[in-house]
Amino acid sequence: MGYCVPIAEKNSSIRRPVVVIAGRPNVGKSTLFNRLVGRRQAIVSDEPGVTRDRKEGEALVRGRHIRLIDTAGLEEAAPETLFGRMRSSSEQGVAQADLVVFCIDARAGITPIDAHFASWLRKQNRPVLLVANKAEGKAGTEAALEAYSLGLGTPLALSAEHGEGLADLMSEIVARLPKEEDKEESEQESPLRLAIVGRPNAGKSTLLNSLLGEERMITGPEAGLTRDAVSAFIRDDEGLIEIVDTAGMRKRSRVDKGLERMSVSASIEALKMAEIVILVLDATRGVDEQDLQIARLIEREGRGCVLALNKWDAVENHQKVRTAITDRIESSLAQMRGISVVPFSALTGAGLHRLLPAVRRVSQIWNARVGTSDLNRWFEEALERHQPPLVDGRRLKLRYITQVKSRPPTFIIFGTRVEKLPDSYKRYLINGIRETFHLPGTPIRLQLRGTRNPFANQDQK
Repeated sequence: MGYCVPIAEKNSSIRRPVVVIAGRPNVGKSTLFNRLVGRRQAIVSDEPGVTRDRKEGEALVRGRHIRLIDTAGLEEAAPETLFGRMRSSSEQGVAQADLVVFCIDARAGITPIDAHFASWLRKQNRPVLLVANKAEGKAGTEAALEAYSLGLGTPLALSAEHGEGLADLMSEIVARLPKEEDKEESEQESPLRLAIVGRPNAGKSTLLNSLLGEERMITGPEAGLTRDAVSAFIRDDEGLIEIVDTAGMRKRSRVDKGLERMSVSASIEALKMAEIVILVLDATRGVDEQDLQIARLIEREGRGCVLALNKWDAVENHQKVRTAITDRIESSLAQMRGISVVPFSALTGAGLHRLLPAVRRVSQIWNARVGTSDLNRWFEEALERHQPPLVDGRRLKLRYITQVKSRPPTFIIFGTRVEKLPDSYKRYLINGIRETFHLPGTPIRLQLRGTRNPFANQDQK
């Protein structure tokens, strides 16, 4: 399998116009983004500078499908600082825009920062729609008129928080977009949904940047830079992949701020929505209890998992470290037995070419289906090798097994009093399924359904 490329670099029959929301911090960009996509997709807080990375979403506006991008606040700062890196990310977003929605705070009036970046926007050769947010009521509308001084045309007064003026905003957006192509849109390709999770500072954002080949996510030595779940699309030899980078998940006892709690909640939600999860570990630190807690969450949600050992170039004894990490994971989580392990360096790119092929293999296993005849032949042999135990002095009668679904592979055993089957025997059967039908490292669900006695509830005469 070859290397992947960002989806923007591929020819596609469907090209969504790009609308970028920009402005200084705390003017309500993320609230407006959530309103337009129709759900709470970006974290919103009164604290300035919550959004640090570009956040993308699909929105349907007046019958037009658009690609909406929420950006970090535009601020003057040195390039090497965190705010400088945030500004650079926002400028990259503006560079790909078909329309820039430049947002100001009507209640605060025009600030020098607003004026500075309005002047910068006029030089970018991009259509700009000026929006005066937080313009609730008549007073807010009057305050919005001050924005004429920015030289970006007539300001549109609205309140994203209260939903006022959104209808006019949608009409203005559609009116300023490029005309739709005449050719009919082909059926959209369904992407493989992939989430990157792990502790803070394990290298998740650096990994996504390496896969994309661009500085999409803000990175640096500071822990916890990523605050929200941010998605991007890439394409490998097998098709489209949607990758979601998430905020680092610390121990619950250490998560004390409301903003961090929202970040962790967004990470968990992204994990639940994913098909396959890349659990990123810092190979120089090994596995600690928090890594195991995240792995248990992946197992509990029934997601396929790839164990990504980052910073591999800083490890001295590769075999010893790999064995220690794998043994710790597999001994603590039975469903992770045979988990796919990929050592690499997100910083240098060494070993990175093995990651997406491993993800594809795990996806195939996670989607696997076993034929009923093959499954029951194995089942009969398994029962002969190790008979079901006695329960209350009576042996359980297991009749047959069938797979009811994949994603993850889920099986049902039918029989008499089968619901009393001990956990130890269930583990024996699950391990047998995993080994016989080559399902390593993926959760396997085993459900039990007893045969109903039609006379059980009738009165004895």
